[in-house]
Amino acid sequence: METMQHIIIDDTLKRISDSQFAGYLCHAYCYKGHCTFARHGKRFHLEAGDCLIVPRRGDLVRDINESEDFRVSVIYVTQEFIEVSTPQSNYGMKGHLALFENPIMRLTPEMQGRCAANFENICQRLAQPQHHFYREVLISAIQTMILDFYDFHAELYGFDRISTQHYQLMNQFIELLENGDYRQYRDIGYYADKLCVTSKYLSEVSKKASGLPANYWITRYTSLDISRCLRDRSLSFTDIADMFGFSSPGHFSRYVQNNLGAKPSDFRE
Repeated sequence: METMQHIIIDDTLKRISDSQFAGYLCHAYCYKGHCTFARHGKRFHLEAGDCLIVPRRGDLVRDINESEDFRVSVIYVTQEFIEVSTPQSNYGMKGHLALFENPIMRLTPEMQGRCAANFENICQRLAQPQHHFYREVLISAIQTMILDFYDFHAELYGFDRISTQHYQLMNQFIELLENGDYRQYRDIGYYADKLCVTSKYLSEVSKKASGLPANYWITRYTSLDISRCLRDRSLSFTDIADMFGFSSPGHFSRYVQNNLGAKPSDFRE
């Protein structure tokens, strides 16, 4: 394992949920074999030629099973270094929201070549600390990787720019959700007020940027977090209900049934 303050290279996905990677974004390219894992209550299959991007919360990736011939290159980059390396393009928001739903991109042979070359370049640059412009060449290498990811996503799923105004609003909205505000506030009016816009406008911008209304993302973040908590047997149902600000255990149980399609007790059978 090679390391720098902001970049860590690994050759397995089994450490993705380790505390040492808290605050890092995970990028992986599969060279051979396959791997399965669970994230957000869904199972995913990563195979040769696929790339994996987990924007945040690697601790939500569970039940990782790698085949005996699995070969992968994993690049962890801190949020801080991603921000200084990210090009001046608003396309990243569209990609971020899409990767929240499905973190795997199935690449064409041409894309596979570019992705592998980018990963190898970052590894090579990371091993050159004597370079007089070490930080700058690493920023350049990470930025090239990010731009190619944008290009892959646009080619696979369609290109649609997001205006600067919409990008800033969605970025602030998602940041509130990433910070866990949904644990106490699940009404779109709260987020609209925080962002100084109307509820209607926030939902319209969300639909333009992600194809889904703002309420979808509030419920999605809430449901995934509740699902994770329900699988933690050290937490009682009352603890979880209090954690998420539900007025009563009955209200909490109804929310789980309506949005997760099961009773709280079903998660512990």
